[in-house]
Amino acid sequence: MPAINLLPWREAERQKRQRDFGVALGGAVVAGIAVIMLTMLAYSQMISTQQSRNDRLTAEISVLEKSIKEIDALERQKERLLARMEIIEQLQKSRPEIVHLFDEISRQLPEGIYLTGMKQTGSRVEIRGIAQSSTRVSALMRQIDASDWLGDPEVERVETKQSGSSRQSEFVVYLKQKQPGAGSEDDV
Repeated sequence: MPAINLLPWREAERQKRQRDFGVALGGAVVAGIAVIMLTMLAYSQMISTQQSRNDRLTAEISVLEKSIKEIDALERQKERLLARMEIIEQLQKSRPEIVHLFDEISRQLPEGIYLTGMKQTGSRVEIRGIAQSSTRVSALMRQIDASDWLGDPEVERVETKQSGSSRQSEFVVYLKQKQPGAGSEDDV
């Protein structure tokens, strides 16, 4: 039997397998690196897309916040204008009331009483004056109580003072201005 040495063939086969393994290992490493790079690129792209969305949302939110501030400012301005309009409306409605007040006070003022001051706060009116006697102040109070436009008279004080040969009474009376009928304002 002839002697055949199979070792070089096995050695060559082993080296070929090692080369194939090295090439496969290198290819796997390159493929792994490529997959990792592609994955990183994909995630980077998704992150940048989301970042651009976030930036756009932030810009839109700031625009909306400015709009909200403008709307709030307009609402406050609207409330101020409505309050002014309401005050003007009240003043327009109360315009004839002062005429009625002066007219009614002049009608209800008995002889012997002179007014020195008058002050109105809301519907409450303060009348200061001088009377020939305290009975004239009482007559004024009765006439105010009987009036349709005036009511609830209250005396704060009546002081009798000697002025030369005559005596005079200084007085302060509070009263309330009434509105006798809801329809009477529209008729005026």
